[in-house]
Amino acid sequence: MSVMTEEAPGRGRVARIARMAWRAEVGVWQSLYRWLFRRPRVPAGASGFAYHSPVMTILVIFIVLSAVEIPIVDLIVHPWPWVRIPLLALGIWGVTWMVGRMLGYLTRPHSVGPDGIRARLGTDLDIDLPWEAVASVERSRDVTEKAPKIRDEAHGRTLAIRMANETNILVTLEHPVTTEVSGRPAELDAVRLWVDDPDGFMSAVRTHIP
Repeated sequence: MSVMTEEAPGRGRVARIARMAWRAEVGVWQSLYRWLFRRPRVPAGASGFAYHSPVMTILVIFIVLSAVEIPIVDLIVHPWPWVRIPLLALGIWGVTWMVGRMLGYLTRPHSVGPDGIRARLGTDLDIDLPWEAVASVERSRDVTEKAPKIRDEAHGRTLAIRMANETNILVTLEHPVTTEVSGRPAELDAVRLWVDDPDGFMSAVRTHIP
């Protein structure tokens, strides 16, 4: 019985990781599609707000370096087709995957609209915060390295959607909201996020919250 008890959590972790990997893969191709056809995921009547500027330069550098590696590796293994072809396919897939991940930030912005706030992180997070659950929204800069995504703060359990370890908006909730974080349900009392244009974000919020 003890063996079965120990194995079950392991199987659950593997299943959760597999689901997250599958969603990430699907999200990459959806992001490519949305970017190609100019269809950002913004609810009807809402305004989108970008959050990618703190990490865009490093993402582009990684993508360029990975793309440069493809012909170099191909040249090195050219005499061995049985090695060359799989590595070439893997390299092209890897660059496409990274481009899709980057485009996930562009095509899935935060949004503020008639129904509330949508807080996002590419294809990894999409949190619905309806106005009836929102107590306050304020500018609040927080810089924290190596901190958990969710931690207890003065206003309760707080999810921080950081970009380069920073957030600049704090959304405090009237009542806890349950969402999925890293493949598990989580009850939140507040959400911190980064917005490239905090002034515009707060202006949009004020049109719905006096």
